[in-house]
Amino acid sequence: MKPLKPSIAPAIMQLAPGFRAISIHVIAAPLVDSDAGRRALEAACRHVQHDDFPWAQAHLDAWDAVFQAFGAKPKRTPCSAQALRKRVARDGSMPSLDPVVDLYNAISIKYAVPVGGENVAAYQGEPRLVMADGTEAFDTVKAGETVNESPEPGEPVWRDDAGVTCRRWNWRQGVRTRLDSHAQAMWFILECLPPMPEEAASAAARELIDGLTAMMPGAQIVMETLAPG
Repeated sequence: MKPLKPSIAPAIMQLAPGFRAISIHVIAAPLVDSDAGRRALEAACRHVQHDDFPWAQAHLDAWDAVFQAFGAKPKRTPCSAQALRKRVARDGSMPSLDPVVDLYNAISIKYAVPVGGENVAAYQGEPRLVMADGTEAFDTVKAGETVNESPEPGEPVWRDDAGVTCRRWNWRQGVRTRLDSHAQAMWFILECLPPMPEEAASAAARELIDGLTAMMPGAQIVMETLAPG
């Protein structure tokens, strides 16, 4: 299976100058350590509570400002990293969901960075980060039922040829491309704003790759930095 070729629309960079994204494509191998994700998640929760990075809050504040700039209310619909960290602050921990999901949630929590994980097999065409026109389809769950809704016009969304895969930039993932450890091909995206140092972004990506390699030795992994265009 060939790697996805994600892209970022120039309008995104106008909204958030200095935005950086790291793309990681994985051809999975057999899972040999199904507990690795849970261990990483527990360690990340401890890190947030006792040894947080000095720039972490500034990074989350920058995401709040970007959300406000496109009309979202970050207290109601925060970026994914903010939502995870608020849950850890409230509960002291995060429940284990799936080895791969636990791992990328751990990276998001520890490094205060939005991290998306997607099942490549569910994609139709290439992923792209664009400004929505408001007519796109987005599948989500409400009251336990899968429903379709549309984003607001001018809302940053990740999408493919079939519709939106993640609303409000990185707020809520759709059902169709949801990832778990059974996927044969996986795509991860780490999204950074200027307050996050470049070396921290690189460390987060490397920690995700190292975790995936330990979890499934033999996985084929390709990392690249995305530029708008």
